[in-house]
Amino acid sequence: MTSDLTFQLLEQGQLLEQSDPPPVERLEGSGNDALLLVCEHAGQTVPAKLNDLGLAYEELQRHIAWDIGAATVTRRLSARLGAPAILQRYSRLVIDCNRPPGVPSSIPEVSDLTEIPGNKNLAEPERLARVSEIFRPFEDAIASQIERMPPRLLADIHSFTPVLQGCRRPWEIGLLFNRDDRGAKALMAQLKRRRPGLAAAFNQPYRVTDRGDFTIPTHGEQRGLMHILIEIRNDLISDEAGAAAWSELLAACFTALLEDPS
Repeated sequence: MTSDLTFQLLEQGQLLEQSDPPPVERLEGSGNDALLLVCEHAGQTVPAKLNDLGLAYEELQRHIAWDIGAATVTRRLSARLGAPAILQRYSRLVIDCNRPPGVPSSIPEVSDLTEIPGNKNLAEPERLARVSEIFRPFEDAIASQIERMPPRLLADIHSFTPVLQGCRRPWEIGLLFNRDDRGAKALMAQLKRRRPGLAAAFNQPYRVTDRGDFTIPTHGEQRGLMHILIEIRNDLISDEAGAAAWSELLAACFTALLEDPS
């Protein structure tokens, strides 16, 4: 059975209303086109028509809805380094802009044991509306930025929860990659020079895969750009002081890395 929401989408031809913000936030930077910053899980907004996906306010503040602190770090890095940045404003629960459309985690029905009522039994027009009005504009913004000003380094900023389903994650930062480890190894060397005792690891608590990620495989690997997916533990950047400290550390590392990639 097709839901009333589907009929509404078909009739109006859109998911987002005028009161909803555009999905893409673009920071132009001030001339440092060697670095491009991307943050897919910057926001926790839900389109008005989706009624918070049937979730309580508290659920939309959790890590399941967005990458806590990642947007603040991204904006600070952009301002500090003058680098362009592209951020996505809608909750990853509406559609995850770092997943290929069509995979189960693209529009999850369950996240960290929490059921997402507004994602269950979706008709195809409902899914397509999220792809066409949120996912596609974000991906197009990244592609157009790269085509206009190809960066030497693509940095994809994320955060992760310290505890997931009872398992503690001890790392402070993870540097993720799939086929190409150039960026991750170069950044790790810079981090270790500045913070020798840092709890940093490659491919923790995740790793990049073709079905589990979109930005790095599509805009990094396929284009041959040096790239890094950065995961910072979110309790370290959940306030302004923590985000500022990590932004300064990463800014120093990026500056040195771009001066000498080796």
